[in-house]
Amino acid sequence: MQYAIVTGDSRGLGEAVAKQLIEKNVNVIGVSRSENNTLKSHAEERQVEYHHVTCDLSNPSEMDAALDEIVQIAFTERTHYVYVVNNAGMVEPIETVGNLEADQTAKHIQLNLTAPILLTNRFIQEADKHDIQMAVINVTSGAAEKTIHGWSVYSSTKAAINRFTKTLALEQEGNGHVIIAYSPGVMDTDMQEEIRSSSEDAFRDVEKFKQMKEEGALRSPTEVAAVLLDLLNDPHDIDNGEVYKLYDLIEK
Repeated sequence: MQYAIVTGDSRGLGEAVAKQLIEKNVNVIGVSRSENNTLKSHAEERQVEYHHVTCDLSNPSEMDAALDEIVQIAFTERTHYVYVVNNAGMVEPIETVGNLEADQTAKHIQLNLTAPILLTNRFIQEADKHDIQMAVINVTSGAAEKTIHGWSVYSSTKAAINRFTKTLALEQEGNGHVIIAYSPGVMDTDMQEEIRSSSEDAFRDVEKFKQMKEEGALRSPTEVAAVLLDLLNDPHDIDNGEVYKLYDLIEK
């Protein structure tokens, strides 16, 4: 039996990945603040399990409870493979240093960095205990490698996720797990709406992002998810610890 744990499955890339995994007859555990009824119906049609674990991953106490619930479902003697898609994230605060709010910054770091590290930590423990193979996919961003005005917090957490991915791959070498980061490029999602609503004082490149939307330069989450699943289709061709970028994969 196979399970996929997809964080942030209520919308955007998380929803698209979960849907396409269901279509591959993989049982899905969605982790988000609100349940996705579309995924639930889709799973029922395909006669695949869909479990929703209600959790705000920016809240440490909620995350701890969610971890126990997820483990009880996915890590059993019947399971032989688990996909972990650490997708949930936020872009705010988009603001210059000196104007950051402490609470929002702490929430961002908890959701974008601490949560995927601690989720993966627990799942590695459980996989070893039950002799289960895993694929860990950490969703990252091109911002991890760029200096972007107003994005100090977002770029920093994504750069940290890339380094965490590489370190995890080094530590798990020879254990059979697939461990990668995936940079999806610029997608047409609610996060992009948040970016476009920024002030120019906080984010001086905001007009560039508005122009990309107007010109239809944003890719759909469905397309981006399909590229990821194509990559995962042949794990023997994957370099563990690699940051795979959508645009490089499309050009191959």
